[in-house]
Amino acid sequence: MDLTLFLLLSFGLIIIPGPNVIVIVTTSIVHGKVRGLQTVSGTSAAMIVQLLVAAIGTTWFVTAVSEGLKWLMWLGVAYLLYLGYKQIRASMSGITLSSPSAVGSFQRGFWVSLTNPKTILFFGAFLPQFVSAQQSYLAQVAVLSGIFWLMAVALDSLYALFSSKIASKLKAAPGNRFVGIFSGSLFIGAGAALAAVGRE
Repeated sequence: MDLTLFLLLSFGLIIIPGPNVIVIVTTSIVHGKVRGLQTVSGTSAAMIVQLLVAAIGTTWFVTAVSEGLKWLMWLGVAYLLYLGYKQIRASMSGITLSSPSAVGSFQRGFWVSLTNPKTILFFGAFLPQFVSAQQSYLAQVAVLSGIFWLMAVALDSLYALFSSKIASKLKAAPGNRFVGIFSGSLFIGAGAALAAVGRE
């Protein structure tokens, strides 16, 4: 098991913005760091499910689960596009949208993450590359999954904290309507990104 290479590759994969990061950043910009971190808890919970499926499932099972999630993915795409439209429309009309609840923020992150059909397939292909045949497969996958998950939680949380800090400064500046339009555009971008990975 080449742990150093695994850490470097995992960092590179996690730090690249995808649908999860876009939703976390957008929620943090619009509703603050608390709601952003609650969204992180949702994406992190979904990742546990995905890692478990990838770790204990056969290739056939992993593929079947991934295919089964595709119809849910399109609901996630529609939801993100709706959030983006609502945010842009409210900003252009000068309306302040109410903040989602803690449960709502969690669910937003959970479903956006879980319904990405490529994630389970990725874990199923990525993790075994670092498993040694001389040691217990499940034990190694459990350790690698735990490390990847902890790194994802840490980096996603940093995204939430950093973006909320920037947003607080932008909102205090004149013409802060731009913040709402920008965040709405990010939601639409997240929907487009999720749709793109689902079509590959």
